[in-house]
Amino acid sequence: MLPTLLPAGLERRAELRTLGVGRLSLGEAIDRLVGVERSPAWWYRLYDSLAGVDPDRLQGLPVPLAAGSTAGSPRQVLLPGPADDGPRPAALARLGLKVAHPEAAHPLLEKLGALPATPRAVLRTPQVRAAVAESLEGDGYALRDDAPDAEELAELVLTLARDAELAPGDEPWLGALALPDEDGELSPAGELVLPGGEFASVMREGELAAVDEEWAGRWGEQPLAACGVLARFTLVRATDVVLDPDELEPRDTDFAEPDDVGLLDAVDVWCEDVLDQLPDGPVPPVATEITAVRDLDLVDDDRWPEALALLSRPPLRDALTQPVRVLLPDGTTESVRPYTAWWLRGHPVLDGRRPAGLRAASGDALLAGLYDEVDAAGFDDALVLRALGVRTTAAALLDEPGGAAELLDRLADPGREVSARQLHALYGLLAELDPEEVTLPDELRAVADGVVTVVDARDALVADAPDLLPFAAGRPLLPVAPALAARLAELLQVGRLSEAVRVTPAGEGVEYPVPEAVRELLGDGVPASYREHDELLADGVELDWHLTASRVLHAATLEGVAAGLAWGAGQWPRRFEVAALLEDPSRRAELSRDRWFD
Repeated sequence: MLPTLLPAGLERRAELRTLGVGRLSLGEAIDRLVGVERSPAWWYRLYDSLAGVDPDRLQGLPVPLAAGSTAGSPRQVLLPGPADDGPRPAALARLGLKVAHPEAAHPLLEKLGALPATPRAVLRTPQVRAAVAESLEGDGYALRDDAPDAEELAELVLTLARDAELAPGDEPWLGALALPDEDGELSPAGELVLPGGEFASVMREGELAAVDEEWAGRWGEQPLAACGVLARFTLVRATDVVLDPDELEPRDTDFAEPDDVGLLDAVDVWCEDVLDQLPDGPVPPVATEITAVRDLDLVDDDRWPEALALLSRPPLRDALTQPVRVLLPDGTTESVRPYTAWWLRGHPVLDGRRPAGLRAASGDALLAGLYDEVDAAGFDDALVLRALGVRTTAAALLDEPGGAAELLDRLADPGREVSARQLHALYGLLAELDPEEVTLPDELRAVADGVVTVVDARDALVADAPDLLPFAAGRPLLPVAPALAARLAELLQVGRLSEAVRVTPAGEGVEYPVPEAVRELLGDGVPASYREHDELLADGVELDWHLTASRVLHAATLEGVAAGLAWGAGQWPRRFEVAALLEDPSRRAELSRDRWFD
């Protein structure tokens, strides 16, 4: 190469400098290698001799290629592995890739910018990406006369995807790869479905063409799905998504990045619904992470039972059940319904009906009559049912945003059947809510003269005093547990029976002390005495008993005394036991023993 080069070490001799012997830098020596023809083994020995040199001084080092030419630099050169590891160098060369000759593939080249020709590295080269992007245009991508045609390219890319063990969405641009479809025509992989696959089994007929059956049988699901063929439901994952409907309009593309939420049907409408639930701010809120199922709009209406079964399994299940965390401009966070659950709730995916208007057959009996019953396709996962919007329990309904308003709205629907017992329990659940979270209804379900009916909210009264029920004829009453009566009245902004009715018993009656056994049973809260009347009248109405505001008990019957004492002591369920003691004091020991089992 350099016949006038002196042996190493002489460069330090002073007389050579005096004689004017020239000096050759390493960079200049490398420059003289350009265009030199030597065997690959010779180049390997050269690289080996330079292995300890600073890589920055070797950037222009030529590299012999498998195709017979020479690259002027190791950069963008692929280093082939063992003969059975990775794609053949000749096949890669036909794509215009620079592949080092196997006999020259020294480890030094990797330090200088060459890449091991792993399947994933080959797929990510600009040449392969360009070939895939233009594969539907015949030989439009071909920079070489011997470049592979579309079918050969598909074979090579599928091999690389298989060997790289790619998962769907790892390289979304592969969706542009031309593959033969069921009619023998070339179509982008992202617009094809795998015949016999899970998604094909639930997809609407004719929505997407299928991959050619021979190709599907030969390659199988993994490489085809990695290239964008729809084999199963696909997840879209994105982080730090600005919730601006104008920025989230659905994209008309099959080859977007996997974090492009524009792939989701009606995602802009979901965004608007989310914003309606959040406080206004100077800038849009940000969803910290979105995981959603795409292509729900391609499912056949008759295949939703099978589709829901697939969506209920991991990893799709989290997209359905896990709320989306939203960061507000003030630094606080809120949780909102995920896109997948939102989409399913708004479409007739259960028995041809929307899930949010249905109740699971095995659900809470308190919701019977308020929601139509549905057999939820055999699901036994309450969390999935709730995510779909199927009502499972009244408590779960009230935990949801707007759940109280929905329950009150259905209670006010005269076409719905509700029993007094149901109503009592439901009002008990409602009374536990924060009044600020409940929108006041115009109408309420109440019990009037023993009949459950819908009335104007202004006419309703909370039934909080059992002794005043004889004065409630014709009045619509809201039944609820005594401890919750005041809270329910405040929640619904209605009056209480004890406030609406004021009575004064006629006569003083005869005063009697409360028996010791009764005081022992009822505790310290029991009145010390009661006043017995032969006939107890108040404002012309006959009563069994009445407890005045000053806690004086008037009663006309033994049952009335028992009820009044139990009510006054806050032990209403004990009234029958009190009546038994009043009627037969000798049962004191028996009833005391029975209380062991309370």
